[in-house]
Amino acid sequence: MQSAPLDVSEGPFMNGGEFLGDNAVYLAIAAFIIVSIFLGVRIVPQSEKYVVERFGRLRAVLGPGINFLVPIIDRVAHKVSILERQLPTASQDAITTDNVLVQVETSVFYRITEPEKTVYRIRDIDGAIATTVAGIVRSEIGKLELDQVQSNRAQLIERVREQVSAMVDDWGVEVTRAEILDVNLDDATRAAMLQQLNAERARRAQVTEAEGKKRSVELNAEAQLYAAEQEAKARRVLADAEAYSTSVIAAAIRESGLEAAQYQIALKQVEALATVGQAPGNQTLVLPAAALEAFTNAFSLLKGRS
Repeated sequence: MQSAPLDVSEGPFMNGGEFLGDNAVYLAIAAFIIVSIFLGVRIVPQSEKYVVERFGRLRAVLGPGINFLVPIIDRVAHKVSILERQLPTASQDAITTDNVLVQVETSVFYRITEPEKTVYRIRDIDGAIATTVAGIVRSEIGKLELDQVQSNRAQLIERVREQVSAMVDDWGVEVTRAEILDVNLDDATRAAMLQQLNAERARRAQVTEAEGKKRSVELNAEAQLYAAEQEAKARRVLADAEAYSTSVIAAAIRESGLEAAQYQIALKQVEALATVGQAPGNQTLVLPAAALEAFTNAFSLLKGRS
């Protein structure tokens, strides 16, 4: 028994073909809209900016977030990172005003702020900035002596950064930092500077020693002057005491007559003999008759005064 042939002119196949035929235009429009949305929507990351061209000319710069383009007509020509960048450490030779050859190592940090300028005004931005920095560093160091380069490095770095910033402004670039990492000298210059440093240290040591000796002499003179002043004061006190004693004796003589004077003379003689007798060693004192008479007079005067 043979089965009847399948009639495709009827049934679901015929209905499906009719459906596609009737809705082909709508399906094409839907597909076009989907593709247009896919091509026209651009999501830009936070760290980038997109440069959009229309028929080869700059149209817009897209910032972070969702952006819309005209499909087929507009295209993203450049994706530019706006993160801060660091140029490789560069080394260049420079000559100071005192004709010293130095080798300077520099490092530059920058970031792109206007991508349209960077893209359409300069081809190699890193090379251009490096060349600009090298020329400015040579020019600034050529205005200074070697000692000034070493001691005024902060001011030198600031001047280099300002000049580099002004030069690269037309390229849409902001220089955030410009550093002079090191200033190197050749062996002969380094040896000469070491000799100069040692000579300066020796000179300072000699000056310090001379100042110390001078101060020592000044202090010694001041000490001698102070001792002389104190001795003079002591002599003045003794003189005042002697004058007072003399005035008292003179007053006693005026009141008591010659006996008071004889009493003082005899007392001094006794004190002198006592001082001689207190000298160290075994001594033999030979007293003249006048000394015995002085003792007698002193005792008699004492007896009379008592």
